[in-house]
Amino acid sequence: MAKLYFRYGSMGSSKTANALMVAYNYQEKGQRALLAKPALDNRDGDGVMASRIGLSRPCISVERLMQMSQQEISSYDCVIIDEAQFCTKEQVAFLTDIVDVYGVPVIAYGLRTDFQRNLFEGSLWLLAWADVIEEIKTVCWCGKAATCVARFDEKGVMVTEGSQVQLGGNDSYTSVCRAHHKLRMIHGPKS
Repeated sequence: MAKLYFRYGSMGSSKTANALMVAYNYQEKGQRALLAKPALDNRDGDGVMASRIGLSRPCISVERLMQMSQQEISSYDCVIIDEAQFCTKEQVAFLTDIVDVYGVPVIAYGLRTDFQRNLFEGSLWLLAWADVIEEIKTVCWCGKAATCVARFDEKGVMVTEGSQVQLGGNDSYTSVCRAHHKLRMIHGPKS
């Protein structure tokens, strides 16, 4: 029976690498996985899903996925979505249709919250509607579980205001535990 999975984690928890490995595992078993991500995330170029460790594969946009016919989508054994936090409520509802109507499992990867610890729209609806919710873990500089995303400026100072969406990677985000997020400490004391 097909299910909607939401696998969330903070920055640096290897969500995209995990998504690409799952797609590879399907391919290795002679099955087809369709990779997609919201068009908003164009950091690696249009039509590319890439992890920070150098893995990459072609993908389509979630917007294109929503234009595909049931027959086209049903020809896949699995649909894998990256950066699912950027999905809209309507797009997440469509993912539930892929599962419930088309019978194709969907595995969505994304952040749970933004740099202010607020839910993203896509994450909110995935948390509400997913059949299975799994955390992909990473650690803070102190060794505790890193559950918060911290945005920092060009001087390395944590920022707490700004628009929810600002595309970036290690150059502007890091993951920290909740305590260090509250203290605005994105790294340990300097010696």
